[in-house]
This record gives sequence, C-alpha cells and structure tokens, in this order.
Amino acid sequence: MTWASFWALVATLNGEATEASCRRLVEELSRRSVSDIIGFAERHAEALYRLDQEKFGMLPVADMTGPNGRLFPQSADGFLYARCAVVAAGRAVWEGVFFDVDKFAPYTSTECDGEWLLYVPDQAYELATGKEWDRSTRYCFESYSNRDGWPGLGR
Repeated sequence: MTWASFWALVATLNGEATEASCRRLVEELSRRSVSDIIGFAERHAEALYRLDQEKFGMLPVADMTGPNGRLFPQSADGFLYARCAVVAAGRAVWEGVFFDVDKFAPYTSTECDGEWLLYVPDQAYELATGKEWDRSTRYCFESYSNRDGWPGLGR
C-alpha cells in the first residue's frame, strides 16, 4: 500500500480514532483485498515506529500533574495511544510533529486517546476473511522499540 492510499484511508477517521470512526475504517478496509489490509497494517506500524522517539515520549501528559504540581510522565501505553492519535489526526499533523515537537504535546492529553486505531487491521482482516489474524509487521510499534529514536536508552 502506498503512503497516499494509507493516508486516504486514515482520512476517513475525520481526525480522531474514536470507536465509531475506527469502525467505519474497519468496514472500509475490510472491503479491500487482504493485501491492502496487510499493507495498511505495515504503513500503520511504520508510522507509529517513526514517532517512537525520545523527544515525543519524554513530553509530560498535557493535562495532568503529579504530587506537588510536578509534571506527570507518559506511560508506555499512554505514549503508544498518543502516537495513534497523531496518526489519526492525519498526514499533515503526523508530518508536522517531526518539525515542531510542541505540536505533539496536545496528543498526550488524557482526553486524546487513539487506542482504537491499533485494532483496525486485525478487525478488518477478521471481517474480510472470517479468521483471526496473528500478525506481525516489519516495524514494531510498541513504545521504546525504535532504537534510533531512543539513543538515551543505551542498548
């Protein structure tokens, strides 16, 4: 799947990965070939992997403070969901955060959760084939898996 096709499908979310918008995307994707579903999963994983960088992951949660007013760090899951929210916001937002880290910050909010987007490829595959998909993608989208993005982890 080309990046242009991937972003066109993401545009069906209207900027947010809500349960309803992701259901629409699942339905649209399930009407395509299995190859397209796999291609979408690959592009999605790569988009998340590219965002898996220390400069984004070390941002505090936008609307939360800890004891004594300290900034509250993102959890691994929270960071993954924030990255999903950035992808769901569309190509312009996704590309823009690489040039201005402050544009990523609003997506760390507890009100901004893109978790539903994670399940789209699996659900589309199951709807299209009637089978569960135990998939793996070239890129791991889990937080802290992009070694180049996290030079401070010293692996």
